[in-house]
Amino acid sequence: MDNVQKFMAAFRGFDGAHGQTVITGGRVNGKSEAKTRIIREPITAEKIQEHFDGGKGIGSIPINANNQCSFGCIDIDTYPLDHADLVGKCRQLDIPGIVCRSKSGGAHIYFFIDGEIPAADMRDKLSEIAAVLGQGNAEIFPKQEKLLVERGDVGNAINLPYHDVERTLRPAFTNKGKEATLQQFLAMVEKSRKTPSEFMSIQVSGGSEILVEAPPCLECHVRNGVGQGGRNCVAFNLATYFKKQNPKQWKQDIESANHSYFKPPLPASELVTIQDQIEKKDYFYQCTEPQLAMHCNKNLCRQRKYGIGNSARSVEITGLTVVKSEPRIWFVDVAGARLELTTEQLQMPTQFQRACMEQLNFMPPKLKEDTWQTVVNVALTEVVEIEVPVELTNKGQFMELLENFCTGRVQAQSWEELDLNKPYTEEGRTYFKMAALINFLKAQNFLTYTKGQVQERIKELNDGEASHQVKNYNNSKAEKKTVRVWSVPEFKEPIDIPGINVGGEEIPF
Repeated sequence: MDNVQKFMAAFRGFDGAHGQTVITGGRVNGKSEAKTRIIREPITAEKIQEHFDGGKGIGSIPINANNQCSFGCIDIDTYPLDHADLVGKCRQLDIPGIVCRSKSGGAHIYFFIDGEIPAADMRDKLSEIAAVLGQGNAEIFPKQEKLLVERGDVGNAINLPYHDVERTLRPAFTNKGKEATLQQFLAMVEKSRKTPSEFMSIQVSGGSEILVEAPPCLECHVRNGVGQGGRNCVAFNLATYFKKQNPKQWKQDIESANHSYFKPPLPASELVTIQDQIEKKDYFYQCTEPQLAMHCNKNLCRQRKYGIGNSARSVEITGLTVVKSEPRIWFVDVAGARLELTTEQLQMPTQFQRACMEQLNFMPPKLKEDTWQTVVNVALTEVVEIEVPVELTNKGQFMELLENFCTGRVQAQSWEELDLNKPYTEEGRTYFKMAALINFLKAQNFLTYTKGQVQERIKELNDGEASHQVKNYNNSKAEKKTVRVWSVPEFKEPIDIPGINVGGEEIPF
């Protein structure tokens, strides 16, 4: 098996689609601006070779149509990033991930399975690993636990390493922190593969016996020890947890934790100040504080008795994709589940709530209009577009119907027959009355376009010209008749379609 085939096998994912990403501009927060789209075609050896040659970059969608995975990835967008240090942390914790530089200079940590595991299990384990590595804000691929394949959903793609392999800026790193060749990477893949049971048995979190059902971020700090620079934040949130867990002795618990896990312990005066604050009211965890966010594992925290629960104070939407049909279909991840939305449902917070209730049996908190607008705009900055066949767009449907109208079995044989609502073809152009075309579209239940929009589509076919004229011809009474007609370039191939009634006359198209 050559390198192309081995590479394809390593990143086997969704069979019917793949991702393409194009760098579109400068850098924002250290990350290159890029536009990602989904192409509804399988990854082929030719596409991988083009990827290696420096052509179009390829992204693989880890989750397949059966919601299973053979690989997964932690996508770290931290800048600057010491890749060798990250490799060292993985080795220290016995994490079988392969660290690669991403296109933006961050890191992708890939995990490979001998067989397949459910996407939900992959996400749970990778979220746990990311939290322990201090990368709780990293994106997890697959982004979805379950795809809505029957509705056109295909998930999100992760950009693959070794683009432009001879001069690649996306290499893997060996255990010694050195850049690996493609051949070395493929050998590392085979060595790192885990069976599903081995992968799910990876132990990276232990916590402490005193932290019963606590948020995972606090477990990480207790296990690793709390150094200077974040002690007050961690102490405040530990005290918040202890008060929830044991209201009668929480003060003694935070004092014990301060001496056992803080290096060095907080001064007594600072700890007393925190205790006085916590005693006055019931606080919620400060989840957005960097000291907690770096070890965040939201899904696990929601399951903990003293975690954030399902009463989150804000709603987080991720993995936004749009099917470029008309009308648009949107898919988004909410609390680990996949949600299908119309444009109106994505735009309006109340409509979004209703969609969550109907599809997920869950009602998120309603956000204010301006806050919701910010949430959606943030998601739209990284929206992934799913390409669709042209016939699924309004323009594509119109063009198909126009061709049907112009090439039906019964055609006008002379200019006079335009009065019978038949199209007439002469010298490479097809002529017709606008009313005949409009009636045809209505008969086909195509009501999307106004008359003005129909005219604009016709102008596009004529290089922007209106392409209508006044035609004089002799009618049956040998009198001159003036008719306004429109025209388009002749469609070469006739198309048979069922008979319809246009303008009051049965025309067997």
